[in-house]
Order: sequence, then C-alpha cells, then structure tokens
Amino acid sequence: MASAASTSTHQLIIDYPDELLWALEQNEAQFEQQARTLLAVKLYESGKLTTGLAAQLAGMPRSAFYYTLSQHGLSPFGTDPDDLADDLANAAAASHSQ
Repeated sequence: MASAASTSTHQLIIDYPDELLWALEQNEAQFEQQARTLLAVKLYESGKLTTGLAAQLAGMPRSAFYYTLSQHGLSPFGTDPDDLADDLANAAAASHSQ
C-alpha cells in the first residue's frame, strides 16, 4: 500500500521597515502577498519554476497565476504574448492566402 507523500514547508523571513509599507501604501498582508507573487513571477521568468510551482509559491490557483503572468508581460507558454499574437496573425494570413 502506497503511503501519501509528506510535504514539508519552509519559511523565509525578511525584515523591512514600516516606512516601506507607508511608501507603498500597503498593509503588511498586501505587501507580503505582493512580495510572494513577484518572487514567484521572477523565478518562473528565469526558468527556475514551472507555472504550477510558481502558483503555489504565490499562494494562488494556476489560472490566477496565468493572469498575473500576463500582467507582467509574460506567457505561461514560455514565449512573449506579443509573439503569440504575431504567430496567430501570421497563421490567419497564411490560411486566407490559400
């Protein structure tokens, strides 16, 4: 009988001054969520994490992380969104010329 895989979690603690919250006009929870999300986006962008792991790190569903990627000009498909739009336009043009 297979046993369920145990999942351990770790915690990253970063000290920051109150002035940072004031400057960003955010409370602690907002800033900490934003920091988690930006870390996840950057690790995905650099190829270190998959969308699934990055979404987990950001504390959101993968579908929400896809949206977050688009807000940062990234694609969950590993290419620039503008490149995908160009590819779609080229495919449409090619299909009309036949």
